[in-house]
Amino acid sequence: MIYEDIKLTKQGATATITIDRPKVLNAIRYQTMLEIQDALNDIGQDEAIRVVVLTGAGEKAFISGGDISIMAKGTGYIELLQEIPKGQQVLFSIENFPKPVIARINGIALGGGTELALCCDIRVAADTAIMGVPEITLGIIPGYGGTQRLPRIVGMGKAKQLVLTGEHISAQEAYRIGLVDVLAPKAELDAAVEDLCRKIAARGPIALYMGKEAINHGMQTDIRTGMSIEAKCFALCFGSQDRVEGMNAFLEKRKPVFKGR
Repeated sequence: MIYEDIKLTKQGATATITIDRPKVLNAIRYQTMLEIQDALNDIGQDEAIRVVVLTGAGEKAFISGGDISIMAKGTGYIELLQEIPKGQQVLFSIENFPKPVIARINGIALGGGTELALCCDIRVAADTAIMGVPEITLGIIPGYGGTQRLPRIVGMGKAKQLVLTGEHISAQEAYRIGLVDVLAPKAELDAAVEDLCRKIAARGPIALYMGKEAINHGMQTDIRTGMSIEAKCFALCFGSQDRVEGMNAFLEKRKPVFKGR
């Protein structure tokens, strides 16, 4: 696929998907979602890549939201019921991607921007970033998981406050309520992301995938079922060559060389 809305770059063990629509502050449209999915398919087949970064081009915006110039034209109910789940599926692809995905929130992250960040594994934000789900001010509600992932991360009361008021919050407030995991000064954002990528890339690919799998699936169940999921994921890790390498490296007092086997 030839990309119009994103850029896909790879450096070492890190792949970066950059939303690149500067004229609309990286607002997303359906085409953007299709391109993100294609990029994920590419990355998923590249064994050299251990971690993925999702970010926005430029200094002003991560993703400013959905492209209102397109949405304002209106769409029929039946068409929306067919199109929205397709876009939601891309977010599920990010959430359940076998490699960790980090949101590098470099600026405005509103509406769909916050929703895309929510489905990433870890959110790193510049201290100048602005977040929120202001769809209510347009007479609609979030449609890419904002009403579902937000309460699971920040709690029901805070999620309702954000969804029902549409208010914007600072990066500091987002960090306080757990919407952001790492807060960095704007000038140090890249260093914070690179440090996190480096730490994750040094871990075993199988264990990384199983760690995500256990948490994601376990959080949708009761604790006993979650523990059962964890046990299965643990057992799969234990049968890997990476486990043998990791434990031997520990005993031999050297750094492990994981190969995802």
